[in-house]
This record gives sequence, structure tokens and C-alpha cells, in this order.
Amino acid sequence: MVKIVVPIVEDRGLDSKIAEHFGRAPYFAVFELNDKGEVIYFKTVSTVGEHFGGPGYTHDRILELKPDAIIVYGMGQRGLSTFQNHGIAVFKAEKDTVKDVIASYVKGEVRELTEGCARAHHH
Repeated sequence: MVKIVVPIVEDRGLDSKIAEHFGRAPYFAVFELNDKGEVIYFKTVSTVGEHFGGPGYTHDRILELKPDAIIVYGMGQRGLSTFQNHGIAVFKAEKDTVKDVIASYVKGEVRELTEGCARAHHH
């Protein structure tokens, strides 16, 4: 089983669009896949409000979710280093929706993100 977090711009379940800016995403999709690559758990977590402190303050809150991996378009070096130092793999999203990102992950088509960028935008 693997737990994955993906930043999203809308709360539309598996059809949610991936957020271009990790640290400014209004929501995160949190899901678990079984050994067959099937989604066995899914929830959307809002970054707005007391629990997350609003967009831009998410690194520590994501660590609280204890993901095995994060899939993003891009992220700053600070965030990338934080997650790598905690043993969390960070992968580059090549698709636009959570459903398509999951399919890419299951097929082994996602690449590990190896360096952060000054502005974590869609690459």
C-alpha cells in the first residue's frame, strides 16, 4: 500500500485538476493505492482554515499526513528538500487530473523530481 498526496485546484475527486503551484494549492488529494494500483482510500483536504493555516504554509501539514510520495508539477527547493529529508519521494506530474496522475504512477511513468525551482509553476 502507498499513500500519495497531490496538490489540486478544485474538489472534484479523481477528476480534480492538478495545481500548478504546490505551496498555493487550495486543496490536496490524499489517496492510498493497494498493491494492484487500485484506489482504496481517497479524501480531499482543504489548505484553507485552521488545520492548514492557508495556502503557502503547507510543508509541515503535509508531513502530518505521512505520505509515501507527492506528485506535483513543480515545487521550490525548500519544499523538495524538506520532503526528501523525511524519506518522501517527490514525482513530477505529467498529466492534468488526479485520475490520470494515478494511472501514470501505477504504470511507472512518473519521474522523480530532482531539483526545485524558484517559482514552482507548470513546467
